[in-house]
Amino acid sequence: MKRPFLFPFIVRTGIMQKTGLLFEPLRLGTMAIRVPVIQAALCGYSDAPMRKIARKFGCGFALCEVMLDQFVVAVSKRKSRLYFAESDEHPIGAQLMGSEPVQFVRAAQRLADEGFDLIDLNFACPVKKVLGRHRGGYLMSDPKSALDIVSAVRQNLPDAMPLTLKLRKGFDDSPESRTRFFAILDGAIDLGICGVTVHGRTVRQRYEGESDWDFIRTVKEHLLSKNRPDMAVIGSGDLFTAEVCVQRLAESGVNGLALARGVIGNPWLFREVSALLQQCPKPEPPTLVEQSEVLTEHFRLSAELYGERRAAPTMRAFGVKYSLLHPCSEQVRQDFVAVKTATDWNNVLEKWYRREKWESLSITKIVLESGGL
Repeated sequence: MKRPFLFPFIVRTGIMQKTGLLFEPLRLGTMAIRVPVIQAALCGYSDAPMRKIARKFGCGFALCEVMLDQFVVAVSKRKSRLYFAESDEHPIGAQLMGSEPVQFVRAAQRLADEGFDLIDLNFACPVKKVLGRHRGGYLMSDPKSALDIVSAVRQNLPDAMPLTLKLRKGFDDSPESRTRFFAILDGAIDLGICGVTVHGRTVRQRYEGESDWDFIRTVKEHLLSKNRPDMAVIGSGDLFTAEVCVQRLAESGVNGLALARGVIGNPWLFREVSALLQQCPKPEPPTLVEQSEVLTEHFRLSAELYGERRAAPTMRAFGVKYSLLHPCSEQVRQDFVAVKTATDWNNVLEKWYRREKWESLSITKIVLESGGL
């Protein structure tokens, strides 16, 4: 049985009177994110078009796709517009990955100069190729190297620039790995980070099994025991519904949540979580017409950034994710998989989202009234 959770930022009259929310804003350095739910860095997904769509539905802070330090240093000004933040995206964070303190510093300085509001260091990526090059999740097994990077970056960034970490619960499930986790966390706090995102799986697990939210709760309790209630802990892993998001906030005591796979193709999740945190009814699922509008806008933003030719294959992966909300998801998914051009994209929308009989019908109603079509 879970112990009742009584951390000071959980449901209090003062919080409701001040913010209208069940939970306090997420504070990262001088930033205060009113709804404590952010978009995580998602390799291959969290580009500017996705981030802008997320903001339309209430996402108050987003991270760009994780970027390799060497890439950030080398990318030309002309091409950087494809990867860096746009002027209407603040507040916005950049997530860095690498293995050498010197390169991390050079990359972090460039990102700060480019106008990012926060730098996040990725010590969590579980991809085999990344681990083999001593990047990402590999650093969970090497506290000295990890802390050398944190120290170098913190010393060379402006004092006002927030610095955070992305960690997993360990490299594996061994007691030694748990010890190394807290060595990295405590050492990084001493060096000046202002927050940490913790994914509740080990590096070895990748995305298998369930995210361990008991461990994430333990991290918050650990910081409170160290008299560091100011240190933001952001929980991550298996956040696919608004109800689960609110439950995880309440049970774990974290300061915020990082939504990742749950918002690829479902930006409405931000709106739903925001409503529940304000004690409002959960919004109805988006109608197919509403989905069509978002799919159209998402493709337009992608074509604006990359050009139509590149946008079509880029959006194909998003279409597959969006299809999960459709009552005929498997057929819609197959059609999105075949998309090669903007015309193909529009044909899928015309076929599956714009039929007159579906207007103003929610997904739930369609399924109930038509037996799934």
